[in-house]
Amino acid sequence: MSLLFTHWSLVAQLSGPITDPVQVFLIIIAIMLVAPLLVERLKMPGLIGLIIAGVIVGPHGLNILARDATIELLGTVGLLFLMFLGGLETSLDDLKGNATQAITFGLATFGLPMVVGTGAMLAIGYEPLAAILVASCFASHTLVALPILNRLGIMKSRVVKVTLGGTLITNILALLVLAVVVRAAEGELTLGFWLFLIPALTIYTIAVLAGVPLIGRWFFRQFGQDESAEFIFVLATLFVVSSIAGMIQVEPIVGAFLAGIALTQLIPQLSPLMNRIQFIGNTLFVPFFLISVGMLVDPLVLIGEPESLMVAGVMIGAELVSKYAAAWGMGKGFGIPANGVMVMFGLSVAQAASTLAAITVAFNIDLVDELTINGTIAMILASCILSPWITNRWGRQFQPQQGQEQEATSGPQWGGRVLVPVANPNTENNLLQLALILVKRGEGTLLPIHVVSADANEVVPANAITQQTQLLAAAEQLAHATVAKVETIGRVDDSIDKGIIRAAAERHASIIICGWKGYSTYRENFLGGVLDKVVRLATVPVLIARFPAPLKNTQRVVLAVSEAETTRQEFKHAIALAQLLAAELKSELQIVQVMAGGTTSRYRNLDLATDLKLERLSGKSVVAASDRIEPGDLLVITASSRRIGQPVIGRAPELLARRQPEISMVIIHYPRL
Repeated sequence: MSLLFTHWSLVAQLSGPITDPVQVFLIIIAIMLVAPLLVERLKMPGLIGLIIAGVIVGPHGLNILARDATIELLGTVGLLFLMFLGGLETSLDDLKGNATQAITFGLATFGLPMVVGTGAMLAIGYEPLAAILVASCFASHTLVALPILNRLGIMKSRVVKVTLGGTLITNILALLVLAVVVRAAEGELTLGFWLFLIPALTIYTIAVLAGVPLIGRWFFRQFGQDESAEFIFVLATLFVVSSIAGMIQVEPIVGAFLAGIALTQLIPQLSPLMNRIQFIGNTLFVPFFLISVGMLVDPLVLIGEPESLMVAGVMIGAELVSKYAAAWGMGKGFGIPANGVMVMFGLSVAQAASTLAAITVAFNIDLVDELTINGTIAMILASCILSPWITNRWGRQFQPQQGQEQEATSGPQWGGRVLVPVANPNTENNLLQLALILVKRGEGTLLPIHVVSADANEVVPANAITQQTQLLAAAEQLAHATVAKVETIGRVDDSIDKGIIRAAAERHASIIICGWKGYSTYRENFLGGVLDKVVRLATVPVLIARFPAPLKNTQRVVLAVSEAETTRQEFKHAIALAQLLAAELKSELQIVQVMAGGTTSRYRNLDLATDLKLERLSGKSVVAASDRIEPGDLLVITASSRRIGQPVIGRAPELLARRQPEISMVIIHYPRL
């Protein structure tokens, strides 16, 4: 086999690599299409296929493509994008909510691999700097198995949050080790370097984590309707922050990772912008990097030199032992069950993004050789196969034990089939964004509807049908951008409210979302407007939304509930919705409970999660909570009781809207059956 591969390689090298730009790009696109599909059939991550394809077509394989300046440029962009995507998956909230355990696990899953890895590499003859750098590759990890957690429904469990918080710490520490080792290898690790690096890195980190969200909120507020501008802003932020990192003598990949952490709080996970970032990155930029990494690998070294197999075996063994030891120690120290320990181990054992980034930088400065590159690829292959398998196997066992932990957040299925009337192009985007959050979380279907009102004998105007088609097409396009199921409903009915209610019944809608201008006229209060009639006739929950600012700019979700106007079950359901919105909008959640009888609560024993911020106020209605609302808040309340001559959702929402005209609101109306 080795002789045959050598023969093919020699033949290919005689003919030389392809240089025609069109053919080069065609080969790369073909690799991006075919390689992941073939490898995923073997139950392995697609990135392995891209690396293997890079080996085959690279200068050490069939020499079909040369690793020239163009490949290196695209590979560098892919490398930065890979680290940026890793930052987008890392939330500071995961660290804040479980600070002690997250910090402990982060230090453990960094420190143990550093110690074990350095010792193991020194034992087989590596130089100290090279041994430390390779060990830092063991210390970091990539959340390859994260999608499995979403499927199992344990993303919000304590064990997963601790692991995510630990990921932030260990990846940053590993990247800092890389920066220091690179400077040491270049002979620049002097006292002046430390005196410059520490304050510069501190100022830089604070500026990125505080300044980027501040600038981003302003930009999205000013230009949030231009989707192209949003995406270009994100790309510009990535490369500006990465470039500044290089100026302060830190590897640009550190800046890319911090840029992702800074922007993740501004971009909802299920938004079209996040979908575009992940799609472009995972489909185009990152595959370029993975192919370029594969082109560094010399398979003849791995096959022909026993030392290469030994290096690979030592790296795999050291990484597995140290990562398991860190997870096991956490289990013993914090009383985490055995299956929870295995979930932590499964998540933290995978090596990909940071490892590839670090080892590529080290190879480029001749700190490590091809033996190490090959050993690293073998370690990535082994860990990326084990990680999803371990996480899936023990995650299934771990899930039933989360009943008590997740019971507080259980509630109605805020998703399913969500009906959204669209009539105003200026407001429908926010309503659809809210609906898509629920649809994506509940794996349901978006039902955008537009009703043209016409009597039986009346001719429907052509311009009304044209407008209906345009509005529904825009809604469908937005749904497709987030990869959500959508069924548009164009309807002609004798009244708009009846058309909405009939469509909700015919299409089995589970929720209706309607827009609200913030006030009701006297005529609407007595005779009823479209919204009033829909709310009165609806047999499913109705969310009445008012968005003076873009939904994605939400900084905090405030749930204000009055015990006098809600039942115990409605209170719990409202909390579940507020938690869902806060999680998807990556916002802080504040619960304000208004009690008419002082501080005595009928609902004190709700078994709420310990990390929920709950404040109790005295008052007759939720209007008492108006002083607790700040700019950038999304206020969630339940519809209050109604009297004749008042809005169907009660007087309190209108009073709040007048006191806080710039505040976005979602009012929950439960059907009175």
